[in-house]
Amino acid sequence: MATEKIRRIKDLDTLKALAHPLRMKLYRALKVAGTATASQLADQVDEAVSLVSYHLRKLATHGLIEEAEAGGDARERWWRSADAGINTRDEDFRDAPESAAVHSAVSRMNARQRGEMYESYLDAQHAWPGDWRSAAFSSEHLLSLTAGELAQLDDELNEIIRKWQAHGRAARESGDTEGRENVAVHTYGFPFRA
Repeated sequence: MATEKIRRIKDLDTLKALAHPLRMKLYRALKVAGTATASQLADQVDEAVSLVSYHLRKLATHGLIEEAEAGGDARERWWRSADAGINTRDEDFRDAPESAAVHSAVSRMNARQRGEMYESYLDAQHAWPGDWRSAAFSSEHLLSLTAGELAQLDDELNEIIRKWQAHGRAARESGDTEGRENVAVHTYGFPFRA
């Protein structure tokens, strides 16, 4: 059964399972859909059902997704995310060059995919109603913090996001779906030198 906790990926094999761009797209698609079949996901990512099924099984092998109760056609396998989300930390992979390289590659792939998601919105923003265009935001804040303060900021931002995730989930479950859309919020916090 899916948990409401964010899973911190600490083992290299699971991290490698996430290193494939299609697997990360499938994981995200399941987060949005809640539950879906390989056929439904194949339509979303424009790939063959057999390829999607293969990658779903790989994600399941590492406990990132799991089978869900059949949503309709019992002949098809239904999938869902196994937890509320995933994260990785550099500190869990810096002990060996291979681990550090895989973590860096996965982090870069995620950054690219997140950038692509935002660029897709920018390309299609004219098609969204004015209230959505007014509500969408992109901002940058340059702060002066200690490492401990940055970690605290991350905790506080995650707490706010969890609150809004729970709100959206409860609203959908109660049937409050009018005007409700999927929303991506990407945040980064990192040191830099000017």
